[in-house]
Amino acid sequence: MGTGITFIIIGAIFVFIVAYRRNTDENVYKYISRNVSAIYDKYAPYSYKMVRDKVVELGQEYTPRQYAIQIAVFAVSAFLVSYMYFYSLIISMVYAFLSVTVIPYLTYLRCKRIYSEFVFEQIQVYTTNVIMEFATTESFVKALEGVYDSGVLEDPVKEDVKTMIDMAYQNGTINDSLSFMDSHYDYYIVKNMHQLFLQITNEGSKDAGASLENMSLDIDMLVENVYRDRLDRAAFHKKFLQFGIILYLMVMMVQFLLGVETYIKLLDNILVTMLLHLIIFVNTYFLLSGEKYYNENVGAE
Repeated sequence: MGTGITFIIIGAIFVFIVAYRRNTDENVYKYISRNVSAIYDKYAPYSYKMVRDKVVELGQEYTPRQYAIQIAVFAVSAFLVSYMYFYSLIISMVYAFLSVTVIPYLTYLRCKRIYSEFVFEQIQVYTTNVIMEFATTESFVKALEGVYDSGVLEDPVKEDVKTMIDMAYQNGTINDSLSFMDSHYDYYIVKNMHQLFLQITNEGSKDAGASLENMSLDIDMLVENVYRDRLDRAAFHKKFLQFGIILYLMVMMVQFLLGVETYIKLLDNILVTMLLHLIIFVNTYFLLSGEKYYNENVGAE
């Protein structure tokens, strides 16, 4: 097993050297980054490309320096922690490499969270402004046009509002437009507002003003709850990471109780070694699951 790992490491070093020798005029990091980006652009889902582009547009994408620091922190941390478990340089190097492979997944989760927060803010702007425009125009389509022309919306919501307007004029009704928007944005404030406008348009309502005002209050309350939830989740996330790190360091307590020499002798037992590997993988899965939970369903109601 140790020999196989050694060959893998040697092979990785060989590939690195070849890449460096073939690209003497280009930084190795830039060379690898450029090729990885090319592969990603070819095979990654279009939806995630759009999410990533929006994150870059919002100015919240990591810089190369920040990614380099993240890689260094992950690699060094994994190396030190795994060395405390196995006292093996080879195994620690493997874990350092594996820890870096997790970074793209964490980047994916972070981009989805930022994009979800952006979309929710746009939905808030959409619903609030359409209600205000409708109070003046008393026409849902005119209200949509007013919000679209005001420039308060950004893509993809702005593009979808334009599609709603075109569908309304093409079909002569707002039914398909509302169904289109509801299918794209699964928020109850969107569906409730659309249902209210559909009722007012088709049946009329003497209390439309009061209903719209109540709808605005509901939106304000929802937004307040969502932002409070974000603060709570961020605080929980910080404590969660601290707890996860402590789980990795529990092996130090075991060594303190048994003694380092006794612990190292136990490493000769393959069952003990496999158990330690299992502990690391379970802890890592626990942390990644927590990260997934923290970054998903942002703005959910």
